[in-house]
Amino acid sequence: MQTSSSQTSGEKRQIKRQLEELLSSCPDCSEEAVARIRKAFDFANHAHMGVRRKSGEPYIIHPLSVAMIAVKEIGLGEDAICAALLHDVVEDADFTVEDIRFSFGDKVAELVDGLTKIDGVFDKTQSKQAENFKKILFTLITDINVILIKLADRLHNMRTLDAMSEKKQLQIAGETFYLFAPLAERLGFYEIKSELEDLSLKYYEPAAYRDIREKIDRKAAESETFINDFETPIIAKLREAEIEFVISSRFKSVYSIWRKMQTKNVPFNEVYDLFAIRIVFKPNSNLPERTQCWAIYSLITEIYRPKLERLRDWVGTPKANGYEALHCTLMGPGGVWVEVQIKTERMDDIAERGIAAHWKYKTEGQSKNEFDNWLQQVRENFMTNDESAETFVTRFKTSLLQPEIYVFTPKGEQRKLPKGSTVLDFAYDIHTHIGNHAIAAKVNYKLVPLNHVLKSTDQVEIITTRSQKPKKEWIDFVTTVKAKNMIKTALKSEVKEHGKKGREIIDRKLAELGIQPSARTYRKLIDAYRQTNKEEMFSNVGAGLLILDDFNKKIRENTPQKWVQYWGMQLGFSGRSKISNLRKIVEERQQQQQISEKTGKIDTKSTYLLKDDLSYKIAECCKPIPGDEIIGFTDSEASTITVHKRKCETAMKLAAQHAEKIVNAQWSVHKILSFLAVLEIRGIDRIGILKDLTDIIADRLSVNIRKLNIESHDGIFEGYIELYVHDLDDLNKLISAVQQIKGMDSVKRVENPSSREL
Repeated sequence: MQTSSSQTSGEKRQIKRQLEELLSSCPDCSEEAVARIRKAFDFANHAHMGVRRKSGEPYIIHPLSVAMIAVKEIGLGEDAICAALLHDVVEDADFTVEDIRFSFGDKVAELVDGLTKIDGVFDKTQSKQAENFKKILFTLITDINVILIKLADRLHNMRTLDAMSEKKQLQIAGETFYLFAPLAERLGFYEIKSELEDLSLKYYEPAAYRDIREKIDRKAAESETFINDFETPIIAKLREAEIEFVISSRFKSVYSIWRKMQTKNVPFNEVYDLFAIRIVFKPNSNLPERTQCWAIYSLITEIYRPKLERLRDWVGTPKANGYEALHCTLMGPGGVWVEVQIKTERMDDIAERGIAAHWKYKTEGQSKNEFDNWLQQVRENFMTNDESAETFVTRFKTSLLQPEIYVFTPKGEQRKLPKGSTVLDFAYDIHTHIGNHAIAAKVNYKLVPLNHVLKSTDQVEIITTRSQKPKKEWIDFVTTVKAKNMIKTALKSEVKEHGKKGREIIDRKLAELGIQPSARTYRKLIDAYRQTNKEEMFSNVGAGLLILDDFNKKIRENTPQKWVQYWGMQLGFSGRSKISNLRKIVEERQQQQQISEKTGKIDTKSTYLLKDDLSYKIAECCKPIPGDEIIGFTDSEASTITVHKRKCETAMKLAAQHAEKIVNAQWSVHKILSFLAVLEIRGIDRIGILKDLTDIIADRLSVNIRKLNIESHDGIFEGYIELYVHDLDDLNKLISAVQQIKGMDSVKRVENPSSREL
């Protein structure tokens, strides 16, 4: 932001025009509501007077735009509109939440408070971004409107991100990729989710974004005739059946096409489902909507052949965010596959307007819908506030924003779990007692361990035994918040029991020696048995992990005076000092020693030079090479910079939670260093193909192969090659050459080598 003179006459006209548009878009606003919104605008306009955004426009245009998105694209009401207009007043101007409360009431004040970033002194080890995310996410428990206004705020910020510095662009785009786009999808706002993803890609992969955007524009002009030919017989068929409908078409988002190109390693022209046809119909009130969706499916599959493995029935089983539709993929004219979405007007409204439409269609006495169930799950999982902000945000992202799978109990009851859930997650989802005593399971009648990852449609039977107890390592392979919380609770309870038992054992041994239990006595034992504290000592003794051998000898010999004398000599102290002071000094010395050991020279095999001849470390998770779009992050001591691919998920998470560590990185031009790349290959096995492969890589292209791992089965070979290249251009030339080998089916770069066993 920047300060400047007052608004020009042209700017005042623009602001007035936007305000009138906002008021005219407000749903069911009474005269009193309109007056209150005008009052909120006047308050915000006064607070931001003379302040301009980085783009140069008056700052008040931002809250006006956020309020407009909240009304037109999300469907919020009067209080939320006022809060959207006022959302930056407390943070950026000389006003408090109490000032807002006095002028606009408790509801608006609470919304503005939820939207105001946390300021003040922070623990430097914690992420301020994560603290702010945690504050906002916690409002899901009390008032979801805070999240919805924040989505509107983020969408407008993304639409105007061009004016920001590159570092700020990467930070905001990373946050959006990591949290806000998945959150928009979970809340049912598919249009907002798609736009957030596209705008994030625009700044993370600008070249790829521009290339796909241009190709979509060209393809749209070319496809007009094809779409018309495809739709014509469908329109005739539906009219013949006297169905009232609207049919439309749209291209997939840039991000969804880019994602498919990445995951399937195909060029743009090999992404077959570039656009989708949408059929939205007015249902007959005498028939179930699901029945009518399937009736339309039956009619259109009389014209075009369906691809059965691509059939998605979200009418019978809605998504967790309440999305309902029947998706099918049909073979159109000229052998082109086309996705068709079939939905009612109500379903389409929910898909466009998210949770606002959920509540619009929910009737009195209606049972909870899918979204209500998800909100309840959020409230159950996050009622406690006893963990770090980064842990909280990561847990929310991984457990409540993940895609879902559907699995079944032995009796056929359907259960929903996040994708990646294990057998143990399922056990805890059924009941805490079953989870605590689970030892294995049968998945589709086959015996599997507790860490077995489930897939949709699996049928699961949990095997339990009374002697089984939760283990600490379980936390590492469960994914759901419920399972993690239940395991932690059980472990804490067990530790408490062990601690009580261990203390009784130690006190009994002391009594046998005629020694009174005391803090000083316990301190002797802690030192003698090399324990961290008395709680750990009691627990280990109670659990049988610590055997009190030579108890009599150690309690009498291990005195605080000897400990003080020893460390006093080591540290150069004389006289008597308190044990706690010396212990603190020892710990500090040990810490300094560890730090000095860690800040040695970086192994030159894992470093390279960027601009200004600085040393940087290659990220092991994604292993970027020259030519990749990259981003750098400093470590906690700002002494080493680790460089990731911009599209690396770890990099996006770091940008979302540690923006202050972002460093703009750019490759220098040289051909001296070589970088490790991994290729995945697959093809038809034949005699001599391995020789052809090594001849091209090693002899013709002079590329050094580090490792070659290929397996052949049923006439097909597949495997991985680790090799050293100078840059992305070299790698692409190598891939192109290898693809020309007879029998080679696919050659693609492994984007995340650390996740594969090579």
